[in-house]
Amino acid sequence: MSLYGGTACRRKSFWCYRLLSTYITKTRYLFELKEDDDACKKAQQTGAFYLFHNLAPLLQKSEHQYLLPQYSLVELEKLLGKLGQDTQRVEDSVLIGGSEQHEAWFALDLGLNNSSSTSASLQKPEVEAELKGSFTEFREALFRLNAKDASLLSTAQALLRWHDTHQFCSRSGQPTKKNVAGSKRVCPSNKIIYYPQMAPVVITLVSDGTRCLLVRQSSFPKGMYSALAGFCDIGESLEEAVRREVAEEVGLEVERLQYSASQHWPFPNSSLMIACHAAVSPGQTEIQVNSRELEAAAWFSHDEVVMALKRSNPYTKQQNGTFPFWLPPKLAIAHQLIKEWVEKPTYPSLPA
Repeated sequence: MSLYGGTACRRKSFWCYRLLSTYITKTRYLFELKEDDDACKKAQQTGAFYLFHNLAPLLQKSEHQYLLPQYSLVELEKLLGKLGQDTQRVEDSVLIGGSEQHEAWFALDLGLNNSSSTSASLQKPEVEAELKGSFTEFREALFRLNAKDASLLSTAQALLRWHDTHQFCSRSGQPTKKNVAGSKRVCPSNKIIYYPQMAPVVITLVSDGTRCLLVRQSSFPKGMYSALAGFCDIGESLEEAVRREVAEEVGLEVERLQYSASQHWPFPNSSLMIACHAAVSPGQTEIQVNSRELEAAAWFSHDEVVMALKRSNPYTKQQNGTFPFWLPPKLAIAHQLIKEWVEKPTYPSLPA
């Protein structure tokens, strides 16, 4: 009898934990919205909407900070009506998250048109004037906001971009139809389901024990260096991708590597950044730069990297007309990799 009682007690505690976990209840709620169109439509009634125009988010400036405004469905429909738009345009919105109180969050682009849209895209100036804000270039907006809002923006922009570029079935050529949440698209003619995807990218900070290797691409801002990064090839493991990228781009062979963390990154078209530390032999450190991939690559000492992390205004030219050596901002996972190395230069410990 006591055995069954103990089991029941443990089960009760388990379910109490499940009921009290706001993360689990929120996750299950968002899953329901993705799977049930009616539930998602209902959530829109009390949800919050973030606005974009051609993938540029709407920001409002308040004193010395930028804010990411949100609008209720009533406010959004009122805006659309005032600008001569059909309120059915709300159907183009995508679910991007929600609060612990089950307020669903959506994103809507007023500048993009899907294949089934009957309304013309809105002109940016008239929307900005009406909402007293500005549609800001995405990369600039990302670095003006706090980490929480930046993450939400990244999710929203990635989903909106994916829907804009996947409006037709690759098999039949027919227009695909998204579900209410925007978690998938379906081809009505053959029932093929398409899901939003991310491209896996390895980003690796290479060290020889006392120095770290940093590189530049021609697309980088002046003076900025970062960790090596490259897309995973089909059929590769994470370890194989790291070894190949380091060999391809700088002609070095990785001896050991260690996983650090991952991050969704909206550039160039939604990537999953998989961050690793890698070590090469101190006697095998001669760099052979692949000019097709990189503009420059160099070894930097611990002191040089510490100084670069402290720079508050890297965009200022030096007296000799050059830009100082600086590193990616805190929001980027490359910054985290470099900071970890500064705190522990001999980070990698696992064989590749």
